[in-house]
Amino acid sequence: MRGIHLNKLEFFGYHGWHTEEGLAGANFSVDVSVFFDEEKAIQELKDSINYVAVFDILKKNMSQPVKLLETLAEQNCAAIRSIDERIKTINIKITKLNPPILNFIGTVSVSLSKSY
Repeated sequence: MRGIHLNKLEFFGYHGWHTEEGLAGANFSVDVSVFFDEEKAIQELKDSINYVAVFDILKKNMSQPVKLLETLAEQNCAAIRSIDERIKTINIKITKLNPPILNFIGTVSVSLSKSY
C-alpha cells in the first residue's frame, strides 16, 4: 500500500456549534493521509493520487460552514475517495487552533480513519 500525506494545511472557516463560531470564524489545521493500491512502479502522476486534487477538495470543503468537525471530516473523506477507486484508507485530522473555550489554552481536534 502506498500513501500521500498533506500536513499542517491551514484554513479559515466558520465551523462550530455555537452561533459566535459561525459569525467570527476560526483558524483550522488539517492533516490528511491517503493510502492506495498501486502495484507497478510510479512513473507518472496518474500512477499516484494527485495531492493537488486532494488539497482542492479540502480547500472547498473547509470554506463551507458546518456545525460539527466530525461532519466535516466525513465530508472530506467521501469527497477524497470519489477521486480514485484505488484509495483504500483515508486518515484525517481537523484541528481548531483557537477554540472559543473560556480559560482554555491549546487546540481541539477530531480525527477519522475510513477504510474502503
